Amino acid sequence: MKIKYLGHSAFVITSDAGVKIITDPYETSPGLTYGEITESADFVTVSHEHLDHCNISAVKGNPKVVSRTGRTAAKGIEIHSVASYHDEAKGRLRGDNTIFCFGVDGVKVCHLGDLGHLLDDKQLKEIGSVDILLIPVGGYFTIDAKGATEVCNQLKPGVVIPMHYRTEKSFPNIAAVDDFLKGKSNVIRQDSSEVEFKAGGLPASTEIMVLKSAL
Repeated sequence: MKIKYLGHSAFVITSDAGVKIITDPYETSPGLTYGEITESADFVTVSHEHLDHCNISAVKGNPKVVSRTGRTAAKGIEIHSVASYHDEAKGRLRGDNTIFCFGVDGVKVCHLGDLGHLLDDKQLKEIGSVDILLIPVGGYFTIDAKGATEVCNQLKPGVVIPMHYRTEKSFPNIAAVDDFLKGKSNVIRQDSSEVEFKAGGLPASTEIMVLKSAL
């Protein structure tokens, strides 16, 4: 399976059979200037209803939209979701957030959306084991570098891919990825936006992989 980083919190996850999932498609704005999403997909997941995460109309191909907690299994893909919050006040400040876990070609991928807090025991149990973790690290709207590090320690994934951090194309009031990477030695900076993973071929200890945005 392959994971391609479009930008912000949007990824394309593609199975070996060519089935595609797009996560949190964004709507461009003066504060978010990644390129327009032109990809097609079989599934689209939406972690919450803010415009930088729910631009379903941008995705081609008449995809099935998954935006609530529950389980979906189709086309060789398994999706289950976990309820969480966009803030540390149980959603009173910014509302709810949905975590999505994908089973693709024997690899477990977890997209945390705009998670705003550490995970509790119930959420950790519902998420289960994680091979690849897509995690927000920019703070302000989500967990920050410290919180993201703690969540990584909670889940202990094989690979961590940061998202929702400041670039020249993103919101200026969130932190850059370097805040999260500071002091960590297990960092790989990819020269591309896409990387391929195979079941059984993941690292024995956690690696952080920074992907270039495709858009």
